Order: sequence, then C-alpha cells, then structure tokens
Amino acid sequence: MDWTEVTVTVDAKEIDRAGDIAQMVVPYGIYIEDYSHLEEEAREIAHIDLIDEELLRKDRTKAMVHVYISPEESPAEAIAFLSERYKAEGIGHTISTASCVEEDWINNWKKYFKPIAVGKKLLIRPTWEQEYEAGERKVLHLEPGLAFGTGTHETTRLCMELLEETVRPGMRVLDIGCGSGILSVAALLLGAETAVGVDIDPLAVKTAVQNAEINHVADRFTGICGDLTEKVSGRYHIVVANIVADVIIELTKHVERFMYPDTVYLMSGIIDTREADVQNALKEKFRVVSRREEKGWVALAAVGRAEQNGQ
Repeated sequence: MDWTEVTVTVDAKEIDRAGDIAQMVVPYGIYIEDYSHLEEEAREIAHIDLIDEELLRKDRTKAMVHVYISPEESPAEAIAFLSERYKAEGIGHTISTASCVEEDWINNWKKYFKPIAVGKKLLIRPTWEQEYEAGERKVLHLEPGLAFGTGTHETTRLCMELLEETVRPGMRVLDIGCGSGILSVAALLLGAETAVGVDIDPLAVKTAVQNAEINHVADRFTGICGDLTEKVSGRYHIVVANIVADVIIELTKHVERFMYPDTVYLMSGIIDTREADVQNALKEKFRVVSRREEKGWVALAAVGRAEQNGQ
C-alpha cells in the first residue's frame, strides 16, 4: 500500500515553528524544504558558488514541510491536527496531499539519530548505534520504530529532565500518551518502582513494551492500549503527559483521580504561545513548582493545591 505525503506550505519565516508542530505528528519522518537562505548556505555549508538554475527559481518567501503518513494511519487525522495547531499559532498555511511509495526514506532518519545525553543521569542510545561513551550515566537503549519519542525532540528531553528531578525509589509512575515508552523506561532506570504507559495507538504500546524488554525493566512496566479513564485505575506518585496543550487542558479536569495529595504532575509538548492557556487550566487545582523551556517548547511540573497548603 502507498504512503501519503502531506505537504504544508508556510511563509519561510515560520518554517521552524511549522516544522516543530509537524514533528509532533510524525517525528520519524518529516522533510523541510526551505530555500530562503540558499546562497549563503551554499557558500557556508556546501562551499560552492554555482547553484543549479532550478533551485534559483524556487520561491524564497515560502517553505514546505513534507510529512509522510503510513497506510495504517489516517491522513485526515494528521491534516486536521496540523491545521488546528497552525491556526492556533497564527501560522498561515496551505496543505496538499499525494501518494508515495514506501521507500528507504522510512529508515533514513536513523542515520541522524545518535546517542545523546539528557540531563545529568541518562544517555539515550539508539539500538543500531554500537559506539557510545556513557560514563556514569544510565543507558536507555531505544528502538522507537514509528512511535513518538526518541529523545531528540525538545518536548521529550524537557520531560526527562523533570523526571530526573522528581523520581525517587519506590515511586509509581503513570505515563499518559506513552508513545515509544521512553519516559516510562527513563523513570524506571532513574529508580521508580513501577510504570504504567497508556496510549490509544496499539503500535505505540507494542513498541513501549519492547523497549521495556530491551532495557530489562519489563517486569516493572505495564503497557495499556485504550482510553485513559476507561483502562487505567489506581494512584501514582508521578503523572507525566507529553502530549499537546489542548489534551493537557482537558486531562487536567480529570487527572486528580489518579493522584495522591503529593503527586507531581509533569506536562510537556506545550508550545510557548499556549502556556498561558495551560497555566490557566491548572491554577484552580494545581501550583506550578518547576518550569523548563527550549526552542519555544515548555514543560511544567505541578503539585496539588492541597499539598501547597499542607492538607
């Protein structure tokens, strides 16, 4: 079956934000086409002065994000998400689609995914990379497949840094929208007793379970496919949600049922222009105790108001 290529065209000045948003849909396979700095990049990066005439004819005022959707996924859902996010961010855009044959590009991104250090205690190592130096860091061996969460995206790294600050031995962790399971596995490597990862995507849950096995923490990890409120029970010392602002806002209305009075609520995937909306949704029940920001993405840690008042 053919894949679907979704092409989003935006003003060149908006391409970084547009690319970040697209990466939330399919972080494993986007391609950015931007010719706004063609001449200087040709000189500085490629060290050439002669540029192909066809490239010179490209519209420098526009840039494109190409997103590739597998046959098992819904292009309509991806397009709806992208359109909603771009409208919310005030990014003018047009979206077109075309069929494309599945080729080697699906694995091409792997050559750019190298072992990376996160925080002070972890090193993420893609399973296909054999050379790495961890030092005293714990190594998180990762095979993300097509699930979200490689650690290369700011939202995931920020969340892992907050986990590092928060996890203590004996804690139980709930990972909402677990994707590849990277946050659950990270929490377990950092000392959590157990982790439950829940996701509506069965491929993500399968991948998360496999990553728990690769890291020898499968006996402490439970992967659940389905809706949070229908499938998950119990209370947790840490609840982590690396999703998007709108889902976090909706989740905040109900998440207390999974919390102890002193549970820490970690949130990421928040574009900086939506932070005020998330903060507003939190203020009645929660108090923000930590905040991190990188390249326009925000992560927050909060505790219940009852904990603040010592109740």
